[in-house]
Amino acid sequence: MGDMALLECRGVSVRFGGHLALDDVDVDATDGRITGLIGPNGAGKTTLFNAVCGLLNPTSGVIRLGGREINGLAPYKRARLGMARTFQRLELFGLLTVRENVMVAGEVRRDYAKNDEVDAIIERVGLARRIDDRVDALPTGQARLVEIARALATRPRLLLLDEPASGLDEQETDQLAALLRDLAREGIAVLLVEHDVHLVMEVCDLIHVLDFGRIIAVGDAHQIRTDEAVLAAYLGSSLEAR
Repeated sequence: MGDMALLECRGVSVRFGGHLALDDVDVDATDGRITGLIGPNGAGKTTLFNAVCGLLNPTSGVIRLGGREINGLAPYKRARLGMARTFQRLELFGLLTVRENVMVAGEVRRDYAKNDEVDAIIERVGLARRIDDRVDALPTGQARLVEIARALATRPRLLLLDEPASGLDEQETDQLAALLRDLAREGIAVLLVEHDVHLVMEVCDLIHVLDFGRIIAVGDAHQIRTDEAVLAAYLGSSLEAR
């Protein structure tokens, strides 16, 4: 973990009653890099996202954005500091069109996204042909792309993606991988939670592995593929062989 991280999570713990959902977690996300966060269901990945975004308060630990401690800061204020996210469960305005969903997100900024910018973002995620369609008419994969477009309309410095490839076909997943690389090249810090492990291995510069609320490994794709603790807890022999 470098000194130049945009997002810094230090010793973050979250307890729900007697359940310790996160236990002394350290995670960074750095400008211009894609950081992966993987682990079994229930490992605490979305809980960490919720703590970072301000939807819940850590029991202990510090979260910083751009060197500023943001513990206790309201979610909308974190968004105005340059944080945007997508959700594991779709959170869209189903009765609005694709364009309208993205325009609403642009209002987080003080200088609202104009129509040309909104349309360019929608084209970038591959939904130009569906721009005037209501979101509740879209298949799940395309609806997830709307969430990404909506996040991009806020011009984020930090982009948190919670299972963005869920529901995408192989071609759409390849397009997502290319988009993520482009965003990183533009200087955005991307933190990716994803169950498509092969996508994570393909695009991530650094990967953190959570298991039972604790980080059990940090490394690049090769290091994670061959880490015995990770293989035992999550990846299994099928990935080790590839």
